[in-house]
Amino acid sequence: MMKATFAAGCFWGVEESFYELPGVIATRVGYAGGTLEHPTYQQVCSDTTGHAEAVEVTFDPARISYQQLLKVFWQSHDPTQFHRQGPDVGSQYRSAIFYHSDEQRRLAEESREALNCSGRYQRSVVTEISPAAPFWEAEAHHQQYLQKNAGGCGF
Repeated sequence: MMKATFAAGCFWGVEESFYELPGVIATRVGYAGGTLEHPTYQQVCSDTTGHAEAVEVTFDPARISYQQLLKVFWQSHDPTQFHRQGPDVGSQYRSAIFYHSDEQRRLAEESREALNCSGRYQRSVVTEISPAAPFWEAEAHHQQYLQKNAGGCGF
């Protein structure tokens, strides 16, 4: 099994993009890319910890490739929006790929460059590509939130 970590706005929707893909073994939402150990949702939402809301995907590379996960990542959000996705604003909502190996880094950079050159967007892709650092799991009520709460309302 391998891991991939992505940030693309509110982690509820990002997780939903990956949750039921064939070959994805597990997902969990949490916080990546910041400086504070064991951050809480409230701390991350203060936009002072440097963390992004992220999803960690455990996958079977014999059933789904990292390239396929990247394709889902790029299709699931607007990677040209700096520190936001739609109405969600702040660095915690940034577009980011946190790579777990040199191969993941290479593939992420190649896919970002291909997207930039594709003409799909009028603006440049601003997605950060950084080494995976500690991933801090979010509170239990955030895990598979959209699976548990139809429509995402009620939090």
